Amino acid sequence: MAGTTSDAGKSVVTAGICRWLARQGVKVAPFKAQNMSLNSFVTREGAEIGRAQAMQAAAARVEPTALMNPVLLKPGSDRSSQVVLMGKPVGELSARGYHAGRQEQLLGTVTDCLAELRRTHDAVICEGAGSPAEINLRRSDIVNMGIARAARIPVVIVGDIDRGGVFASFFGTTALLSKEDQELVAGYLVNKFRGDVTLLEPGLEMMERLSGRPTLGVLPYAHGLGIDEEDGLRVSLRGAVRESVVAPPVGADVLRVAVCAVPLMSNFTDVDALAAEPGVVVRFVDRAEELADADLVVLPGTRGTVRALAWLRERGLAAAIARRAAEGRPVLGICGGFQMLGERIEDDVESKAGTVEGLGLLPVRVRFATGKTLARPVGEALGEPVEGYEIHHGVAEVAGGEEAFLDGCRVGSVWGTHWHGSLESDGFRRAFLRRVAADAGRAFVPAPDTSFGALREEQLDRLGDLIEEHADTDALLRLIEDGVPAGLPFVPPGAP
Repeated sequence: MAGTTSDAGKSVVTAGICRWLARQGVKVAPFKAQNMSLNSFVTREGAEIGRAQAMQAAAARVEPTALMNPVLLKPGSDRSSQVVLMGKPVGELSARGYHAGRQEQLLGTVTDCLAELRRTHDAVICEGAGSPAEINLRRSDIVNMGIARAARIPVVIVGDIDRGGVFASFFGTTALLSKEDQELVAGYLVNKFRGDVTLLEPGLEMMERLSGRPTLGVLPYAHGLGIDEEDGLRVSLRGAVRESVVAPPVGADVLRVAVCAVPLMSNFTDVDALAAEPGVVVRFVDRAEELADADLVVLPGTRGTVRALAWLRERGLAAAIARRAAEGRPVLGICGGFQMLGERIEDDVESKAGTVEGLGLLPVRVRFATGKTLARPVGEALGEPVEGYEIHHGVAEVAGGEEAFLDGCRVGSVWGTHWHGSLESDGFRRAFLRRVAADAGRAFVPAPDTSFGALREEQLDRLGDLIEEHADTDALLRLIEDGVPAGLPFVPPGAP
């Protein structure tokens, strides 16, 4: 599944195909050779992969592994990224250094991973990245036509019609590929369509005459499917965290959550479980005044803790958070957010800034280590069982606090932990929200029956329904079973 652009819908379409096949009894696995994302996950064997691939594995009803995302790039600036290979960090590279040679060296690794998945599964659904027509990067490509050519994989190009220009995008993407790459492009898939599909059909027929390739489905625009995005927030900073409409609050009040949209924000999906609760309103904010009516402020994870701390201070958010703590109003720090709440950060690894003063709201000192902690901890907090995952270079020394909290601590109404994903544990989430509501003076009552796991399954089933009901599943099965169709025509001019 390639795309005309980033965010065309490759991730969710791949997940939908995985769920549709899994429901047919097919043993299927997702695969993305190279992923650039700050939204990651830790597998049971302790490997870090893109969270989108973990979501796709859940759609396929299989356990996620490093084979499904052998190369993960985690941006640390506009020009450099940490390279995670087979789930472990192997160094920091500039974009030029990566594309100048390192990327091509990894082609053998990714083809081996794909071969292993193909050996152990009936089908593997591969996801590309960005666009396959990035002609400046084709020579070093390992995630789009590079892997497709190496493994002789049929390619379907996904286009987001909601952006406009989908026919030009399909045609232009195909026409900018070399003859050898075009021989793998088997068809197109229209995503996010609104309106009467019969009005689109003449264009689909013209597209097939022009390109010699059919459109294999028109997927309607579906609200509330923004699960585990990888390229960034689907909404503006001051927009709602999700498009889905949840039930009204159980109690008399709603609970307002403000998430500080820090630079290089990572694993912002931590707050999805809060947004799924009836009566909880979650928003991303970047101004101090937007914290005024918040009942809970969340400092999320970040790939740049020191940089994010400076950003909080520059914008007056640090002072606003300190005032909240002094007033006994709830604050939660997760991973990098937890580190910022501490007294001191010693960082000669990530930012190389040396010793930096933290916000001083928790008795914690953090030292950045060269090795990365990758773990799937299990524990208990607020009398409830909790599961989570850890991804961090910072090592926290907790020297007190009123209450231990998931390997972190609590002081007053300020909470901090390195654990991502803890709020997905339903009993713990409800207990935590009850404490927040009490500290905030809100008559908020958590719903007694919200199951985040069940809600995620419902979303994955909806993705499977979209494929089953609106894609040409017979054509998709033929591609899976028979491979690349013979005789696909060349669309000029081809690659320069």
